[in-house]
Amino acid sequence: ALLLTVLLSPLVDLLVRRARFGRGLASATAVVLLLAFVAGLVTLAGRQIVTGFGDLWAQAQAGFAELLDWLAAGPLGLDRAELDDYLDQAGAQLSEHSGTLVQGAVSATVTVGHVVAGALVALFTTLFFLKDGPLVWAWLVRLLPAHARERAHEAGRRGLVTLTAFTRTQVLVALIDAVGIGVGAALLGLPLVVPLAVLVFLASFIPFVGAIATGAIAVLVALVDQGPTTALIMLLVVLAVQQVEGHVLQPLLLGHAVSLHPVAVLLAVTAGSLAAGIVGALFAVPFVATLNTVVLYLHGRDKFPDLGT
Repeated sequence: ALLLTVLLSPLVDLLVRRARFGRGLASATAVVLLLAFVAGLVTLAGRQIVTGFGDLWAQAQAGFAELLDWLAAGPLGLDRAELDDYLDQAGAQLSEHSGTLVQGAVSATVTVGHVVAGALVALFTTLFFLKDGPLVWAWLVRLLPAHARERAHEAGRRGLVTLTAFTRTQVLVALIDAVGIGVGAALLGLPLVVPLAVLVFLASFIPFVGAIATGAIAVLVALVDQGPTTALIMLLVVLAVQQVEGHVLQPLLLGHAVSLHPVAVLLAVTAGSLAAGIVGALFAVPFVATLNTVVLYLHGRDKFPDLGT
């Protein structure tokens, strides 16, 4: 909710100033526009997946058959009958453990329900953070002892600046990553370009891990669809985009607002994923960056001396 709040705050302020909306109406409008944008993106990506996944699956099966032929006739000289026997054994194992797979599917359904419920709570909270954020913060600060309120308030302001800088910059970086890899995939004539771009955009919010995972998926799609040469070109495109992000965009846009050592970022992502899976990996870096700013201020090191009081 906080991430969405700092992301939508400029839109709410714009609607209040220019369109003369009340704060509540502007907040509700921003949340509705966000939902419409996400729904449109998911619909567009879903249509691409439905229309392109069948052909891609057929190509994957053909490529797998070619791989088996190469293993049998290539330098390894494996027996094709043994390979087929291994595949039959794998199929038998899947059949024997079908109950476990069904239980896993039920568990995944429950998890999806929890995610949907959590998303609704987050949207509801975002709406009121946008509308009454300063009032909520003032109420929290008043819960502290009187002598600690001023320092806590100033530390919180600086933490919010860090969170805002991280969120808005990460959205821009993720968008550039998605456009770069999506354009590269489109120029190479790959299928599922829009779903790949959406996947890259979402995964770019997880430093290091997200870039590697989505890059590997893009290269795999190129390999299945057009062969190793195209896959190598796609790999070069992914590496070029990631180099621009890591050495130009991140240092230039984030600056000292989110000054975390790469080791700290990697450890934060690892700890977050161990604690809460993908969601933990997604939220780990903004949490640690904001906490770092707050702790530094409380220990006498102000990262934003020009912010004032």
